[in-house]
Amino acid sequence: MERLDKIVFGDNQFFGINHMSQEKAQKLAQKFSDINNIIKVYDLAIKSGIRAIMLNSNNKATEICDYFREHIDKYKEISWYPSIPYPHKYANLIAEKGITGSVIEVLIKDNPKSAILGILGKGGAGLISFDAYKMMEILIDAEMKIFKGLNIKVIFLQNVITDLILGFNLGEVFEKFCIYIRKKYKAIPGFITQNMPYLVKCLKDWGIKEVAICTSINKIGYLMFPDIESYIKTCENNNPDEYQIMAMSPLASGAISPKEAYEFLNKIKVQSVVFGASSKEHIEEALKLINI
Repeated sequence: MERLDKIVFGDNQFFGINHMSQEKAQKLAQKFSDINNIIKVYDLAIKSGIRAIMLNSNNKATEICDYFREHIDKYKEISWYPSIPYPHKYANLIAEKGITGSVIEVLIKDNPKSAILGILGKGGAGLISFDAYKMMEILIDAEMKIFKGLNIKVIFLQNVITDLILGFNLGEVFEKFCIYIRKKYKAIPGFITQNMPYLVKCLKDWGIKEVAICTSINKIGYLMFPDIESYIKTCENNNPDEYQIMAMSPLASGAISPKEAYEFLNKIKVQSVVFGASSKEHIEEALKLINI
């Protein structure tokens, strides 16, 4: 399995996400409503040495990816780590249009007639018979349109979906997802989760290997279930040829100082770290402190 980039630049700061402070979240959302401010931060990160970007497939991601495609020669060394689907988008759609209406909306939005016919030719029978796996492939393709033409390294399934499927013990869904991501996109399949020890155990039981797992790892146990100790033990016993572990939320949404956060994380056996920052000072500080 191809190795993950040790340091990946995240995107929560661009979308007004801060789980500890709504006030900070609103300020970030206002600042980064302008795409030019987002690109300035990306350029700062890339100039500092970042070569990998993790991006949720929300509406703003389309504008971001359009910019990088238009300037592909400048950013050709960047690897992309899409995170799909963006849950809030589908929650709003389903509330407004229902499940069937939402699927139809996703299929027809921004697609020319020829593309729609191709989608239906591939999965039309799935829509009629409710073939869950065909529908999954169609929805993956719809999400991945945002990232077309970019250098895709890992495709992550969002934790809301990962942990829901995990809760129902649906190993075949994980297997089908992995097969499709490898075959269609030549990328590493990945899963974001808030219960990494249990996910690793289940993947082993199902015989699913060579995947990336992104999960919160921090000193205070923020979004880490069931506990910090089980995370540390799983990382220590992990074989990175089977499961590459990427740590997210190292600062626990600002509850931990960078120095303290990365001192803790550097002792944990992870293969990659994803972090977000909105200034040159914070980007360079993180790069200096991360030593996994």
